[in-house]
Amino acid sequence: MSDASGGLPGEPSAEDRFGSVLRLDVLIDAPPRTVAGVLRDATAAAEALSRAGHRLTSPVRLLAPDDEVRVAVRAVPGLRIPLRTRITGIDANGMTSVLAGGPMRAVEHVTTLTPSPVGTWLRDELRWTAPLGRVGMLADRVVVRRMMRRVLAARAEVITTRSEALAAAPAVVATALVRDGRLLIAQRTRPPALAGRWELPGGRVERGEDESAAVVRECREELGTEVVPDGRVGTDLRIDVGVLRVHRARPATAAPEPRALEHAALRWVGAAEVPEVNWVDADRAVVTDLVRLLTDEG
Repeated sequence: MSDASGGLPGEPSAEDRFGSVLRLDVLIDAPPRTVAGVLRDATAAAEALSRAGHRLTSPVRLLAPDDEVRVAVRAVPGLRIPLRTRITGIDANGMTSVLAGGPMRAVEHVTTLTPSPVGTWLRDELRWTAPLGRVGMLADRVVVRRMMRRVLAARAEVITTRSEALAAAPAVVATALVRDGRLLIAQRTRPPALAGRWELPGGRVERGEDESAAVVRECREELGTEVVPDGRVGTDLRIDVGVLRVHRARPATAAPEPRALEHAALRWVGAAEVPEVNWVDADRAVVTDLVRLLTDEG
């Protein structure tokens, strides 16, 4: 773990902009999309902060851009300082968040993911500006910096363990089927807690089956149509039965019109409609990626 500064030539360094910067690099035996999926899991962040003596609460489990979480920072025994942070970006390259409320002048958390032949290099960087002038600077040196080091160390442990477990979890595929710049979504009928909400069609990957083949099979079974997979969308997503991976696909040549064989209804939606859909929780996490996909297709 080290103090850090940097930036593009001619730009102020992180230390110049924030005053204090800490950085930790760790190699994780999992691909970047999987590590990014753990980064967006609020339960992983809560576990890491708990190990460092703090508390995190989130209204959702899988975080997306503009989501906010609350952190109760244990400054000294018996005193917790409330902060709010807002997610500003999350994809296979990493995650960023900024201070949205609290007594600190500024806090930015930047996690960068870089592919490696043996997994993923994670660079976790906390940048902050202490309040209260010289008094704050003294507290920063004596208390805050030590606290931030503990947070980064705990995050490295939790993210490493969870990423390696998620990489080995049973896979479920979801299909972002795009035609003429519009996305096909399906309305669930079960379980009762999810009935009426919308999702990307898909299902479990069978033993010995690769994920692209599972996408083709699931669309045939659920939609009565043929598709051609052509890549991935977003990060891996931790769900109760394993890991969900979203695949792009397009209709096969002369494929039949999709039908709701296992859903209540189907809809084709454009980029502007995607954020307004009542998504199931896991698919909600990749809304930004779906909008980008449709915008690029357009």
